[in-house]
Amino acid sequence: MEEVTLEEAKQYQNEYPLYFLYLYGTNCSVCHALLPQVEEVLKDFPQIKSGKLNVHETPEAAGEYSVFTIPVLLLYVEGKESIREARFVNIESFRSSINRIITMIS
Repeated sequence: MEEVTLEEAKQYQNEYPLYFLYLYGTNCSVCHALLPQVEEVLKDFPQIKSGKLNVHETPEAAGEYSVFTIPVLLLYVEGKESIREARFVNIESFRSSINRIITMIS
């Protein structure tokens, strides 16, 4: 998953039909443990463009995306937020939510 700037994230969420954004922190152990699991899920959905953004390095991103805890997983469909998961994420529930959305728009 590529690191993106706040400007790129805002551009991509409107540019791509499906865009996933992973918001994380530098010293967040949950963030670093969850990222490989999320990347594994996203491998099953190659139509989703994805990026990650460090809210400690870009604090204005927390305000832009209303982040009160990290990590935050956001999925945008046609520029609209469709999935928001935060902190402790059930990865199978997350996979199921993505699958449901992909099925609906296909």
